[in-house]
Amino acid sequence: MKQIIFFSLLVLFAHIFFITTSAESPAAAPKPPAKPAPATPAPAAAPAKPLVPSLPQSPSSDSSSGQDIIKILRKANSFNTLIRLLKTTQIINQINAQLVTTKSGGLTILAPDDGAFSQLKAGYFNSLRERQQKQLIQFHVLPVYVSSSNFDSLSNPVLTLASDSPSGYQINVTAYGNNVNISTGSVNATLTGIVYSDKTLAIYHVDKVLIPLDFSKPKALAAAPIIAKAPKAAKDSSSDDDQDVTTKATSGAINLICLQGTLFVSLFVAALTMIN
Repeated sequence: MKQIIFFSLLVLFAHIFFITTSAESPAAAPKPPAKPAPATPAPAAAPAKPLVPSLPQSPSSDSSSGQDIIKILRKANSFNTLIRLLKTTQIINQINAQLVTTKSGGLTILAPDDGAFSQLKAGYFNSLRERQQKQLIQFHVLPVYVSSSNFDSLSNPVLTLASDSPSGYQINVTAYGNNVNISTGSVNATLTGIVYSDKTLAIYHVDKVLIPLDFSKPKALAAAPIIAKAPKAAKDSSSDDDQDVTTKATSGAINLICLQGTLFVSLFVAALTMIN
């Protein structure tokens, strides 16, 4: 009996010792979270291809001239005629003033070189009236800034600085591939390069002088004046009576003259008889 009690106490102490030891032992440290796999970087998006590739840059392009249009054209060495006409027509003053007041919209100049002006008939510019001379130069200026890759965004017909109405002095722009063509209805020209370009001013070299279609439109003929004819006098009985009176008076006068003539002849004959 004693052995059974001793064995039971021994088992009880062993059980208590196991429970106490387990409670005092530190808890197992949690496992650190697994590091996420590095994300594969997305491939860089390729830059959008311009709808109209940039035109070939002119070797004379120099942004150091700022927005002084005359200096820019003079440095290009082939726009002397255009410079002279900009000054003589005083359109350069209008362009400079508009460039200052429309910084957000800007301007685009289509500049014919000296060779393009030499293709015109001798004396053509001087044959134009003063107003037409100004309109011809204004016709080469767009009242908006157009970059070399945005010509196809223009909606035809395109207004120019000469447009005095929604239907006058306009051009049509066709852009495809590396070509930008300008049509006025009487002239087809091509942009051949960039003379100057910033965010508000662009000057492009055009190979022909742009002649407005309006210059060749026939003028409306003035209507011939209508000459009113005098109304014919209405015939009535009174005019017939007057005519009868006049006829009778004339006949009476003739008869009197004849009577006087006969009397004169008779007296003349009697005088001759008495003398003989």
